[in-house]
Amino acid sequence: MAGNHKTSEHSREFPAISTCKTYGRNNQTVVSDLDGTLRSSFSYFALVAFDVGGPLRLLFLLLATPIARILYYFISESAGTRVLIFATMAGMKVSDIESVARAALPKFYSSDLHPEAWRVFSACGKRCVLTANPTVMVEPFLKEFLGADLVLGTEIDSWKGIATGLVKNPGVLVGRNKADALLKAFKDTPLPELALGYRETDHPYMKLCKESYIVPPATAEVKAVAIDKLPKPVVFHDGRLVQKPTPLKALITILWILVGFLLACLRIAVGALPMRFAYYAIWALGVRVYIKGTPPPPPSKKSKGQTGVLFVCSHRTLLDPVFLSVALGRRIPAVTYSLSRVSEILSPIKTVQLTRNREADANMIKKLLQKGDLAICPEGTTCREPFLLRFSALFAELTNELVPVAMSNKMSMFYGTTARGWKGMDSFYFFMNPSPVYEVTFLDKLPYELTCASGKSSHEVANNIQRMIASSLSYECTNLTRKDKYKMLVGNDGTTDISKPKD
Repeated sequence: MAGNHKTSEHSREFPAISTCKTYGRNNQTVVSDLDGTLRSSFSYFALVAFDVGGPLRLLFLLLATPIARILYYFISESAGTRVLIFATMAGMKVSDIESVARAALPKFYSSDLHPEAWRVFSACGKRCVLTANPTVMVEPFLKEFLGADLVLGTEIDSWKGIATGLVKNPGVLVGRNKADALLKAFKDTPLPELALGYRETDHPYMKLCKESYIVPPATAEVKAVAIDKLPKPVVFHDGRLVQKPTPLKALITILWILVGFLLACLRIAVGALPMRFAYYAIWALGVRVYIKGTPPPPPSKKSKGQTGVLFVCSHRTLLDPVFLSVALGRRIPAVTYSLSRVSEILSPIKTVQLTRNREADANMIKKLLQKGDLAICPEGTTCREPFLLRFSALFAELTNELVPVAMSNKMSMFYGTTARGWKGMDSFYFFMNPSPVYEVTFLDKLPYELTCASGKSSHEVANNIQRMIASSLSYECTNLTRKDKYKMLVGNDGTTDISKPKD
């Protein structure tokens, strides 16, 4: 698989990967260098540095990078890689590194695979990967998303669960170390029949295999493997950075942090204005809000027994109900499954937390609807990718006044959601983007014949609204839930004080 490093003239002793035929490979074993799969190792170290250590750690890594590159290209690959590992990981909890590797890195790894390397690698029955990168960083992605059976990488040293920044013997897996690691791993079984590499230091392990091929360097003309061609899509991911951080982007991010935070505070303060003015104020501060469809009119004086409208929204960030209120020009209360204390204090609209007790939540929502309109996000948690999670059906049983609302947004620098981090910073990170975008699309009010009043089950109603919203956004419906998201990203079911599962 191939990267952006220089290819040696000695690589000509191995044929190009384009000449490799994949027929009959399903019974064979392939070994490949990971570093050649990706365009830049720096980006992945930078993601770990920022998500675990914050902007100061990212700055430290950025300052160490020129030294690492000089060592890498002119002294030894091992020395350069050691500098990157030390600058990124020294003093970090190993569990935090593992968490980022599981939750944040797969999104970027999966969008950076060389197509020719993947064509051959995926065609083989057993897959082994060799890499100079720390095993703790790459193993979750390689095994869970690429189907690797064995990952041989550099092992980091630790003391009482804290990374020292050093590496364990035999050191960084480059050159002869890779060949030795391969021989040790396959000492009781036949060596892989097929090897993929991309530089001269890969030759020692490539020569151990029956067939070996060189992967050409990835260039701007070489498009990465399409996401839908991978065996498993990345539906859930975490981390704050939207773009893969090159050295230049990392520098821009560091320089923007303070300015962005002050701008975010100013944008959040707009919530104190009357909602009919908030729309124009937020536009003046660089936040773009687009409204599609026809919003329902404000409620008139209700007759006896009439309830408010329940706005059923897709869930992208905790700000969905706020931008719904901005689009309507009036404050709409919202029920939420979880909200940090900071977010609750800063919220310009009333928020009511659900208990995940079905009966108690039903009574609460009914009482709120008797007072007026209400917003709910029945997915129960956010999803960054173009997928909709399963809608909880409880809301459909409580009212027939249902208006689906499709929410979507765009962020260029920071994600405004997190599963692992401090949720109190979610609003700040969203508004720290230079020019974030929110799009609010009002769909037609659900006809009477499609509500529970006409005999439809609550699950039929919920599934129908999910499909309507997904269709308007060109998203894909799933049966995934909050528990699925948190189990994958955090390792728990996503609940805190309330242990009972939601509907």
